[in-house]
Amino acid sequence: MHSWAWIVIGIYGVSMLFIFAYSLVQLNLLLKYLKSRKKVEEMPALPDELPEVLIQLPVFNEYYVVERLIDAAVSLDYPKEKLVVQVLDDSTDESFELAARKVEYWREKGYRITHVKRPERKGFKAGALQYGLNHSTAPFVAIFDADFIPPPSFLKETIPYFMGSHVGMVQTRWGHLNRDYSLLTQIQAFALDAHFTVEQKGRNQGAHFINFNGTAGVWRRTCIEEAGGWCADTLTEDLDLSYRAQMAGWDFRFLEHIVSPAELPAEMIALKSQQYRWNKGAAECAVKHVPTVFKQRKIPFSTRVHALFHLMNSSVFLWIVVCSLLSFPLVFIKTNNPGYAGVFIAGSVLVFSFFILAAMYFTAFMRVKPKSDWRSFLWMYAAFLSISMGMSLHNARAAMSGYFGRRTPFVRTPKWNLVGQAGTLKNKRYTSGKVPALTWMEGMMALYFSLALFYDFYNGEWGFVLMHLMLIFGFASVFYYSVKHTQAP
Repeated sequence: MHSWAWIVIGIYGVSMLFIFAYSLVQLNLLLKYLKSRKKVEEMPALPDELPEVLIQLPVFNEYYVVERLIDAAVSLDYPKEKLVVQVLDDSTDESFELAARKVEYWREKGYRITHVKRPERKGFKAGALQYGLNHSTAPFVAIFDADFIPPPSFLKETIPYFMGSHVGMVQTRWGHLNRDYSLLTQIQAFALDAHFTVEQKGRNQGAHFINFNGTAGVWRRTCIEEAGGWCADTLTEDLDLSYRAQMAGWDFRFLEHIVSPAELPAEMIALKSQQYRWNKGAAECAVKHVPTVFKQRKIPFSTRVHALFHLMNSSVFLWIVVCSLLSFPLVFIKTNNPGYAGVFIAGSVLVFSFFILAAMYFTAFMRVKPKSDWRSFLWMYAAFLSISMGMSLHNARAAMSGYFGRRTPFVRTPKWNLVGQAGTLKNKRYTSGKVPALTWMEGMMALYFSLALFYDFYNGEWGFVLMHLMLIFGFASVFYYSVKHTQAP
């Protein structure tokens, strides 16, 4: 076998080993999650004297949902005199006037609500949150993004967990207002449900670092201040502050039983902007915090390992791209070097990663949708894997940008006020009319794997057929919806 063939096999093997190690970490979280499900936890009692709570609503050009958000915030079941609402509005379009009128409406009804316009939009969301915090003395801070509709009981269910403890932040589970709007929203809900059950609860059960998810959570003001406040040097200010706070000794709680509904991105460009921000921001936080985490010997080794894979989770997409691209050369090597079939048989053991991940996602799927069956799960799992593969080039680019320190602005994810299957994307503002170069590369990837599939069938090599089919479906779907949703309706 030529040396280049061994290089290909070696790189592929390293990629699959990383994915396998990642799946083992997820398996550990699954076991901890199942252990946590056996516990019956009673909700702490409400304090006799409810504390003052600041509700922060950071918004930027949210024409379709800003009024809905403000209405939900003032509708929280909490004493008016203890509730302060800040609409942190950096908008540059008509949504600013909509918010101003809505704020004035509720102020006239006796609510303590302010419409905050910063002199300068510096630091994006992190800057807005810090600016608002500096203009309030409330000891607790709840944050909701524009796509959320918090349940009225939200504060009365979360505030008790802060009483008499060193809890610095409480995070609730995200629900999905438009889960069944399209296949795209169903896949997102499928993925997020696993994070907001197995991952968050599993990490919490194991006393590992968890993260504030940017919204639908409550902070103790002292925790934010002692951790250094909000910082805009990464695109995921929530993950950054979470690690600084927990390394400073604060405890976090994840409450799976409290659900905060939100709207999922229903078009591909919006999803891509969100995914880019999350994956690049995670990579930036990895560069910033992994060395610090491993220097702190007081942190248990298992927690440091979990923190490594937590902070570097966007790296998975880099290895998916590598594995995908090398799958075609591997088939070529195998067909021309039958004497080395043992190498490929040994490597196939790493495919167990997908069975481990299937167990994790199945547990989350049945937890959120207990009336479903295994057939509906298999369909969603296959669709999720395919679209994740199709998004891998985009997300890998985001991660690399974060690792190499390339600075990019915070790009908001548009929301359209879609609930259930109602609503439309037609004639909506905030739509770009230019197809990015990366989208054309995604189309070329679909063609590349189509050629690989033809080669599989021609040579009777069936080992990569399923993978190539999923890659074709994933990249072709991402390419199609990217082009379709880029064009203004």
